[in-house]
Amino acid sequence: MTRDPLREPPVDDADVPAWLAALGVPGIVDIHVHFMPARLLARVWEYFDRAAQHYGVPWPLRYRLDAEQERLAVLRELGVTAFAPLVYPHKPGMAAALTQWALDFGRRTPGAVPTATLYPEPSGEYLRQAVDAGARCVKVHVQVGDYDPRDPLLDSSWGLLAESGVPAIVHCGHGPIPGRHTGLEVFAEVLRRHPRLTVVLAHAAMPEYDAALRLVARYPRVYLDTTMVGVPFTEALFPLPPGWVARLADHADRVAFGSDFPNIPYPYAVQLATLCGWALADPRLGVDFVRSAVHDTPSRLLNLPVTAGSAEPG
Repeated sequence: MTRDPLREPPVDDADVPAWLAALGVPGIVDIHVHFMPARLLARVWEYFDRAAQHYGVPWPLRYRLDAEQERLAVLRELGVTAFAPLVYPHKPGMAAALTQWALDFGRRTPGAVPTATLYPEPSGEYLRQAVDAGARCVKVHVQVGDYDPRDPLLDSSWGLLAESGVPAIVHCGHGPIPGRHTGLEVFAEVLRRHPRLTVVLAHAAMPEYDAALRLVARYPRVYLDTTMVGVPFTEALFPLPPGWVARLADHADRVAFGSDFPNIPYPYAVQLATLCGWALADPRLGVDFVRSAVHDTPSRLLNLPVTAGSAEPG
């Protein structure tokens, strides 16, 4: 009997490959994954160890595996065929070195794509060099970096990305805790200055979900990623507003799958099952939406071949 991939979403991580076969895609393209130098990753994990202090809830890391190869093996077993390993600086002087690390990681790691990051500094030449070297996307973390995305020092970087078409994956929403420069009213000013930017609003700009959709409607190169959106853990903190999925259906081709692996407090399969729930909730979405989100749209954003459209569910 043929499996219905929407009504029978993956029940756990081990079930994801069979679900992908039923969905009819060659694999998952995950636009929001974190790999970074070991010492920096350890510091990030230490921060999550104090999540109850920071966020008011514990955040047990589901995939806390010290060995890089173990984490890569988990992605392969899940059926992730391509992913964007994202890095981000938290102070001046880090962005160039992190960008070089991410470029090297993307070149040497099967499935990974080269990525970059940025920070408002007098010299942003490292970003142009990274784009010239083949960076497929740039991570921008306004909250952790604690910088204003409207800083004049970033104007040339935004202009470079707009000109090159390389997408910026931007964490600019107030979740999980507000920063001095978070908020879509702030980042909207960047888009007004650079309307040709290709931007992926990380976490769908949680919790400013409605404002994020308004930016998607206004700017044809603005996308959302699904990272931690709508899953039970996040719904307890930042629930989606009523009718959000119906409004999402108006922009179904601008949703890209992201997971936040390995820094999630629940199984990877939960985000995929959430996508299926959205697809069932509005007849304009359906199985084509899920195929697009987990494969086609992130593939286009990362300049990868798109082949899922001709696949048929098994």
